[in-house]
Amino acid sequence: MAYDKSIAAFEEAYKVIPGGVDSPVRAFNGVEGTPPFIQKGEGGYLFDIDGNRYIDFVQSWGPLIFGHADADIQNAVMEAVKNGLSFGAPTLVETELATEITTLFDTIDKVRFVSSGTEAVMSAIRLARGFTGRDNILKFTGCYHGHSDSLLVQAGSGLATFGAPSSPGVPADLTKHTLLATYNDIEEVKQCFADAKGDIACVIIEPIAGNMGLVPATEDFLQELRAICDAHGTLLIFDEVMSGFRASLKGAQGITTVKPDMVTLGKVIGAGMPVGAFGARAEIMAHLSPEGPVYQAGTLSGNPVAMAAGLASLKKLKANPSIYVELGNKAKRLMDGFQKAANAAEIPMVTDVRGSMFGFFFSEIPVRNFTDAQQNDTSMFAKFHKGMLDRGVYLACSSFEAGFISTATTNEMIDEAIKAAYETLKELTA
Repeated sequence: MAYDKSIAAFEEAYKVIPGGVDSPVRAFNGVEGTPPFIQKGEGGYLFDIDGNRYIDFVQSWGPLIFGHADADIQNAVMEAVKNGLSFGAPTLVETELATEITTLFDTIDKVRFVSSGTEAVMSAIRLARGFTGRDNILKFTGCYHGHSDSLLVQAGSGLATFGAPSSPGVPADLTKHTLLATYNDIEEVKQCFADAKGDIACVIIEPIAGNMGLVPATEDFLQELRAICDAHGTLLIFDEVMSGFRASLKGAQGITTVKPDMVTLGKVIGAGMPVGAFGARAEIMAHLSPEGPVYQAGTLSGNPVAMAAGLASLKKLKANPSIYVELGNKAKRLMDGFQKAANAAEIPMVTDVRGSMFGFFFSEIPVRNFTDAQQNDTSMFAKFHKGMLDRGVYLACSSFEAGFISTATTNEMIDEAIKAAYETLKELTA
């Protein structure tokens, strides 16, 4: 494939945008080559400015569960736009979308909308601290919860790609209240609670981690985590910005029996528009301004256009729950195909699937935490990614990211991607 126009566009972008991109992982530093500049998306495909077509397994990093340019969502957005882009005032559609979410999640009585997943998590943690009167929080190495200061400590995603354990510009006085434990290791959690003498406001976890690759928490681990939080009066927050409405209609909570105290959501609830949300039982949410003293605000929170897109997306999902069986089968078909291609080339690979989310590592060991993920052969991934891109398959440009299937992804697309995997891996071992 030719990338001449994208290469030139990247050089121009680099002059006026740091790194040439507005989110670090997009720069392709974790893989080989230059990022294609996208012109449009259509169903399960992306098209770049050079005229190349790609089977898209990123789907805007998760939001587009119905693929690109879905007619129902586009129509909802266009109708909303006719009435105005933003009002900074209450609208009926906010209540409609909130009602859809609260009726699906037993743990959510009320929800507050914001403009991003980062903002949702940041606000949820502030509320947890205000509700409990405690400062300390506990997170897990490799889990990414957005780029707010307190959470940029051993995060995954782009920070893992660039090998940075945290970020300059984050004061030590903030991170000293952030305790770290290893994902899926309950003994380290117990040690954190002992060290903090139980003085922990909340534990935040991706129950299905997607920012160190796809790494689900085990059921036993989540159950023990729930018990520890209950014993210490600590709130348990499920960060489902990625897995919400992706792993199942109820996200991770449709898979695990464990119930969190708070939930953060994003991506699918905006259907491609910038939306985040956090919710909890009424007792906790009552501490949020204007009902309570914990302040949170946003000019574009509950933006009517974004709310309309999210409402259209959730209504379609709710009306067609069998979608998740279809998506899960397709994700498994893809990963089974990748696994067979790797086996044929005698290259170690491990794969996993949760609903429409999938992940794979070039590794000989099962991946249960960030340390395991870091043993993944990132050099092999970079070469594989380039070979797949050249064959028209658009995968996440980091070995520390999950992939996604949409309803527009056909079995024919999956088979084409598997064929490309065979060819690429054969080429890499020739």
